[in-house]
Amino acid sequence: MFTFPQQTNTARVTLTTSTVSFNAATVCHRSFTDLKRDHILFSMATQTNSNAFLIFWDSINKEMEPHIKDLKKEYGGCDYKPGMWHSICSTWDSVTGLVQVWCDGRPSSRMFITSGPISGSTITILGQEQDSHGGGFDLKQSFVGMMSDVHMWDYTLSACEIQKYVDELNFTPGNVLNWSALDFQITGRVLTENKQMTCH
Repeated sequence: MFTFPQQTNTARVTLTTSTVSFNAATVCHRSFTDLKRDHILFSMATQTNSNAFLIFWDSINKEMEPHIKDLKKEYGGCDYKPGMWHSICSTWDSVTGLVQVWCDGRPSSRMFITSGPISGSTITILGQEQDSHGGGFDLKQSFVGMMSDVHMWDYTLSACEIQKYVDELNFTPGNVLNWSALDFQITGRVLTENKQMTCH
């Protein structure tokens, strides 16, 4: 588990991926925060698109906002309350151009956002929102709280697989980012520890 203990425009976790082009993608993660402002949940940038694949919580409008190649969709109806663990999954396919968000296992409607692959050198960051390739951070958009179980796949997961992830059952781990074999670099004050979600 990564803990981001304070608001800053520096503290972040940079995740290493070897994939250079995405024709589809799914990102899932679990997070816990007390923030009552806008904040980033996942930020992948290329040199062409600072919001190549980004998940952002808009606190004012109560919307989960996936961004693909600098275009965004706004999803209301996500019961994203502070002070609770939430599982968020986002899928996108470059052929159909459809994006979809799953909040705690509840799917949103699928909407067209943009087609065509995400290509070029990617930088993937937790804790900060990139306004440029690997930089341009704003502390008012930073994540403060705990994050765990980050996975990314280079295809769209089925509804059944997403439900398995949400329920912490036996699911296929990410083939781009795999939480149990994560290659990462920490900058600033971020703590790591093994997560204990429940007591037995």
